[in-house]
Amino acid sequence: MNSLMMLAAAIAQQAPASGELQPFTASDLNRIAEVASPTFLPDGSALLYVVTTADIAADKKTSDLWRTDWATGSKRALTRTPKLNEWLPIPSPDGKRIYFLSDGAKDETTQLWVMPGRGGRARQLTRVPGGISDYQLSPDGKRIVAVAEVGTAVAVPANGRPAPPIVIDRFRFKEDGRGRIDDRVTQLLLIDLGSGKAQQLTRGGFDSSAPSWSPDGRQIAFVSYADEAANRLTDSDIFIVAAEPGAAPRKVSQSRNADNDPAGTPMRPSWSPDGRQIAWVTGGEAKWIYYAPHQLSVADVASGTLREVARIDRFTYSPRWTADGRSIIALIEQDRDTWLAKIDLASGGVNYLTTGKRLAADFAIGPDGRMAVLDGTGDAPYALRSVETIPRVLADHNDWLGQNRRLSQIQDVSFLSNDGTEIHGLLMLPPPDPDKPGSKPPLVVQVHGGPVSQFSHEFQDQWQVLAAHGYSVLGVNPRGSSGRGFDFSRAIYADWGVLDVQDLKAGIDHVISRGLVDADRIGIGGWSYGGILTNYMIASDPRIKAAVSGAGASNFVSLWGVDQYIREYEQELGTPWGNPDVYARVSYPFLKPQSISAPTLFLCAGADANVPCEGAEQMYQMLRSRNISTRLVVYPEENHGLTVPSYIEDRMTRTLDWFDLHLRKKQR
Repeated sequence: MNSLMMLAAAIAQQAPASGELQPFTASDLNRIAEVASPTFLPDGSALLYVVTTADIAADKKTSDLWRTDWATGSKRALTRTPKLNEWLPIPSPDGKRIYFLSDGAKDETTQLWVMPGRGGRARQLTRVPGGISDYQLSPDGKRIVAVAEVGTAVAVPANGRPAPPIVIDRFRFKEDGRGRIDDRVTQLLLIDLGSGKAQQLTRGGFDSSAPSWSPDGRQIAFVSYADEAANRLTDSDIFIVAAEPGAAPRKVSQSRNADNDPAGTPMRPSWSPDGRQIAWVTGGEAKWIYYAPHQLSVADVASGTLREVARIDRFTYSPRWTADGRSIIALIEQDRDTWLAKIDLASGGVNYLTTGKRLAADFAIGPDGRMAVLDGTGDAPYALRSVETIPRVLADHNDWLGQNRRLSQIQDVSFLSNDGTEIHGLLMLPPPDPDKPGSKPPLVVQVHGGPVSQFSHEFQDQWQVLAAHGYSVLGVNPRGSSGRGFDFSRAIYADWGVLDVQDLKAGIDHVISRGLVDADRIGIGGWSYGGILTNYMIASDPRIKAAVSGAGASNFVSLWGVDQYIREYEQELGTPWGNPDVYARVSYPFLKPQSISAPTLFLCAGADANVPCEGAEQMYQMLRSRNISTRLVVYPEENHGLTVPSYIEDRMTRTLDWFDLHLRKKQR
């Protein structure tokens, strides 16, 4: 039975015979299908996209390609491979073929595959050593530009002998998902689809990524670094190179800031339809790293003339040109929302194509100006919808939720912090307890990662589990969060655990003052910076009676040079020997733990280079040394974001058990 059939069977088993809705449980986290990567067929008749589901029996997530009809919304799977993954579908210019990436090669590397446009048997096209991670199809459909690692340690055959020593010379040598990076760098390869011949296009000691073909197929724009100084400052740039091996790249961006790589996730540069201009997003001054909202930039290819378009104090993502070359379509973040927007290049005017309490994650542009957006709300996970006066659902793989699960509603909250700053957040209340009418539920404060991120109007699956279990859930967007401008984000710059702690405490005050929660039963938890801020909270607020700190840390001297953020540390905090007082200040939960009394569960991922387990291990050991109730759980071989279905459910179940034990004194 393939993964989709297993998922359908599991959902059918959960459907209540009487029509009564059932509570949302930890196991439901793995029943939610993830929709991604929409792209139109050339004639606009249909869209291709990717659906990722959990194969519970195999304990892994798998991705398949799907197609949905633009006119009718009729959808069908193009692949059904429970043991493999397919993603990043791109149709040929005539729509007769679909190219995609798959890990189905015999050597288990990721390679390019092709299938007929209506679906059918697929065949492997490339055999690049070590595999490829990204690609783009040339306008004539005869070549691809692929992103692949090169270096002496790439695709070393297993021969039963110990691996060779890892030799490191580069400044930033760790990255989540890649581990220690020796001489490996990602470079662009040109691959002829007829012969399969691959030729390396870019060279050098820095990663090249996010390639984009010019409309005439003669040039490729991409993201990389000019030199070591730029790399150390995260000053990525946009380059153009002729689509010929041996051609010399030319830098077209001029700022000393991050271009199209503002937060370590490169976005593809976008060519105008006539090939004369390129659009991308530019970060703020390098020292502000991810705190400054990135803005839309447009450059003239021939002259290099650069201009900033529609500067607004909000993050802009994924710019793409309209067919007439007069506008840019992009995602623009708002307070607790992200909307699809059309930006007029002449006037800089912004027209929002989606509005309301929703978060747009991706979009596709087809012929004749038709568009589709992938977005979600607090009531439903992401679905693919048409962008029209009256939007139509084109692909929803989670409609079973509304039919079978009793979901709690999210409401907006606003309140003043202790210095008068207005803070926003979201609140989810549990159903009334029939056994204790009028009783106040315990509160769990959820803390987002980042720190420059925010809780938005999107489906909060972990909150649903907590609420179904009788907990009120408060998500605060404290200072440091995105969505409210540069000054709001940078308020915590080099001073973590002060203003954001005040804002979280004010949020707790607010819901207590409204009589919504039990003031004596307050828990808190988060992942990544959410775990870091959880540690700050247990060292600052004695009202916290239980905490779950995931992928967190508190001793930043010990993490310097151990995690992947060496560039960010130096730009924001300086070096430990140059600024010991700063490092001591932001490490106060570990260095001054005397005020911590909350029982705390620490969780971490064993292969995480983003926030390594050392951070959780030190905090666990410190609490254990002080005889405070604590526990450490490590998820082996996982990176920063958990992907193994059993681990995802385990994390949620352990979280519930910890809060039940310490907020309800109930042991399961």
